[in-house]
Amino acid sequence: MFKAVMFYTNQLKILKGFYSNVLGLQILESSSSYFTVSIGTSTLTFCESEQSTLYHFAINIPGNQFTLAKHWALERVTLNREDSVDEIYYKRFDADAFYFEDPAGNVIEFIARRSVDKWSDFSVESLLNLSEVSITTPFVQEVGDQLQDIGIPISGHLDIEPDELNFLGTKDTFILLVPPNRRWYFSKKISENSPVEIELEDGQRLIVSNDGKMQIKQ
Repeated sequence: MFKAVMFYTNQLKILKGFYSNVLGLQILESSSSYFTVSIGTSTLTFCESEQSTLYHFAINIPGNQFTLAKHWALERVTLNREDSVDEIYYKRFDADAFYFEDPAGNVIEFIARRSVDKWSDFSVESLLNLSEVSITTPFVQEVGDQLQDIGIPISGHLDIEPDELNFLGTKDTFILLVPPNRRWYFSKKISENSPVEIELEDGQRLIVSNDGKMQIKQ
């Protein structure tokens, strides 16, 4: 679903060093005001902003490389914990996951779908694509209706739940639609309005403003 995602940050230089030097992601483009990294078949861009922002996103990795991925991550970052554990199995998705944060506090999840295997050592080449991208907005119902109108279905719920975390998408890629002031799982971070742009694989662009309103451009 995700071809390209654009986040904003007031810590651009620090994040560029983290994603390129600590995680070892390939920088595709960069300037004094932005940088773009490759995450499998997706790209992630951070653009310079004066405002503080916060995002959650997940990256799909092969299911059989989960333990290797944890060892790889532990050499580079500190894993987040929830109830004294640093990993979780999601029965709904038949997937294992662990979490960590970048220097700006963005909550990153590696999620290993057990139905997907790759027979190699774990490396950045094992990152398959962006799996989940958060949209935090006070207009959860409105944005949820817009997403459904362009063919992105609700997953797990019958209807949009304005006060809850909503998954919209299919298979292994989802937009996470959430209201402000909700704690991100495996983190002490609280969801907050942050602008984001998402380019879908079909070419449609979702542009979410600072106040949480969304425009869709074909």
